[in-house]
Amino acid sequence: MNNEDNPWQILSQKQAYDNPWISVTEFDVINPAGGKGIYGKVHFKNLAIGILPLDEEMNTWLVGQYRFPIDQYSWEIPEGGCPEGMDPLSAARRELAEETGLTARSWQKLMEMRLSNSVTNEQAIVYLARELEQHAASPEETEQLTVQKIPFEQACKMAEEGGIADAISVAAILKVKLMLSDGRIV
Repeated sequence: MNNEDNPWQILSQKQAYDNPWISVTEFDVINPAGGKGIYGKVHFKNLAIGILPLDEEMNTWLVGQYRFPIDQYSWEIPEGGCPEGMDPLSAARRELAEETGLTARSWQKLMEMRLSNSVTNEQAIVYLARELEQHAASPEETEQLTVQKIPFEQACKMAEEGGIADAISVAAILKVKLMLSDGRIV
């Protein structure tokens, strides 16, 4: 069998839930081993966007907020959603300004990611923002944020030790650390 062939057979599907941000579809399937079962898929209606701001002194900005789905406080890089049809870089610029008040003159795409691809089709694009200028932040009404400027090395340590557990944030921080160590970022 070709590794790219789909071994799943869909017998039927129904929408189990829908709101402005996600929909959940339940599939009756025959699994790769031939057994019948169900599979649920969460479809995210927005592209996830992450931004790692990095200034000339090697500081970055983290955003702290209480995350309802995990019932915990979370430190993260600035993140948000990009509605379908919107340019991802425009969404990144908007999110960085809203959450931190920062604008950037230099932008570099770090990576595209699939988040939790066993249950969702959610995708993310993560950017590095440089040549920063500080302005006033304007978070959304659903965001009660604490913004913290810290040395990038401290963010690396937090990601390595579990103080930052958000997947987009950990991936971005470790990727930039790698890029700095091999000279792709100066």
